[in-house]
Amino acid sequence: MLGEPEYSMNELFAQLGLDSSDEAIDGFVEKNQLAKNEKLIESDIWNDNQRMFLQEEWTKDAAWVEIIDDLNVRMHPDA
Repeated sequence: MLGEPEYSMNELFAQLGLDSSDEAIDGFVEKNQLAKNEKLIESDIWNDNQRMFLQEEWTKDAAWVEIIDDLNVRMHPDA
């Protein structure tokens, strides 16, 4: 029986229509640090489609949730 696929941060950025190179991801995270109480999916850095994808995948606790959580942690350095 096959389990849920495991995705990478690079695949998440590609899915979001963003540059998915390691350097671009690091730059994006560095440039878009979030305040401690700012929710990742509510940030104005996303367009509507990106926000909807992140929200749906998070809510469904889907295969992407671990990568989205990792991104959330990386973007909240002071949390």
